[in-house]
Amino acid sequence: MSRIVILVIDGLGVGAMPDAADPRPGDAAADTLGHLLDEHRTATGRRLPLPALEALGLGFVHPHPDLAPAPSLPVAVGRAALGYPGADTYAGHQTMMGADFSRVTVARLAGHLGEVAAALRASGRRADLLAGRPVLVVGGRVLVHDNLEADPGVNWNVSGLLADNPFTEILDIARVVRSVAPVARVIAVGGRADGPLDTFVRDGDLGTVGLDTPASGFYRNGGLVVRHLGAPLDHARRLPELASGAGAPVTLVGKAADVLACDTALCCPAVGTAEVLGVTADAVRRAPDTALIVSNVQETDLAGHQQDAPRYAAVLRRTDAGLGTLLRLLSSPGDRLIVTGDHGNDPVIGHAHHTREYVPVLIHRPEATGFDRLPMARTLADVGATAAAALGLPPAALGNGTPLLRPVGGSAGVPR
Repeated sequence: MSRIVILVIDGLGVGAMPDAADPRPGDAAADTLGHLLDEHRTATGRRLPLPALEALGLGFVHPHPDLAPAPSLPVAVGRAALGYPGADTYAGHQTMMGADFSRVTVARLAGHLGEVAAALRASGRRADLLAGRPVLVVGGRVLVHDNLEADPGVNWNVSGLLADNPFTEILDIARVVRSVAPVARVIAVGGRADGPLDTFVRDGDLGTVGLDTPASGFYRNGGLVVRHLGAPLDHARRLPELASGAGAPVTLVGKAADVLACDTALCCPAVGTAEVLGVTADAVRRAPDTALIVSNVQETDLAGHQQDAPRYAAVLRRTDAGLGTLLRLLSSPGDRLIVTGDHGNDPVIGHAHHTREYVPVLIHRPEATGFDRLPMARTLADVGATAAAALGLPPAALGNGTPLLRPVGGSAGVPR
């Protein structure tokens, strides 16, 4: 039996990587988890209770006076470097699934306005500059702009008000932009804002210009709809396709359903943390003896973008409660619950961007005794390779990654 659940807590970093200061010098001090715990104690006078994460070894990976120093469950624990430039959800998930994302094209929209506008006009749409700035207004209502929340030039967004446009139109515009965009990801975003979108356009880092999405109200007003359109990938060498091709059913939950976009998987998009974890638990209950489930808790990342430490803490507590349910369900030998992150998003760092941090790797193994310390993962691809090995799949069939654990009966050289 090998029911494998990879739960990505979006934006859960455990300390700055050596190159974290490259885009912003202050990011050398980034520590999403540590700052979150400190802020909670300062605000409430109490520790933030995270019993499931502590039992899984979070305090061993990130020593902190408010976390238990050692796990109490049979786990293997460690940290992972990101293995891709910048700090980006799409690149993080693709890397984790085995895609070689060590090189992504970084480009500001300003350098490609002509070709993007030409493609939009060829699709029958009007595309104009916004008051002479490097932002395109499509049909007088939808904005095409630099993403200000990721590292500069990694992603572009196509944003529109759902009151003015059906999301299908926003998505169609994004697909046209994707057809000519050199960047890793074009993100279609529809939502409800506190006013006209052009009033929330801001200058970003390194010459970027775009919508200040957190300030617009999209994240707090409800009804947010997002679709991630990634650069072309070799899907045959990613974990979901590899597992599905071997006969294991694959379920993608939450943001993972959007960013991984696997045709052979059951996709269950959702944003709310309770829904994401409930759907994940239901998928485990329905799973046969061998299955892969990849799930993403997105609201931690949204709280980081809003620089809202109390909200981040509340979401992390809800996540912890959901982990308790998953641990009870994944109790058979061979089952694996792998808890990790895709980047950092420090809510007190002073800006609304992702932060380039190490992430935890916490692997629950019901048949083990005690816990093992994992080697430092050089890339998130090692997490996917570890899951592949647990499923009995050849990790070498992935585009990238080396297992951190050998499966039961595996060869020597890495911890069991």
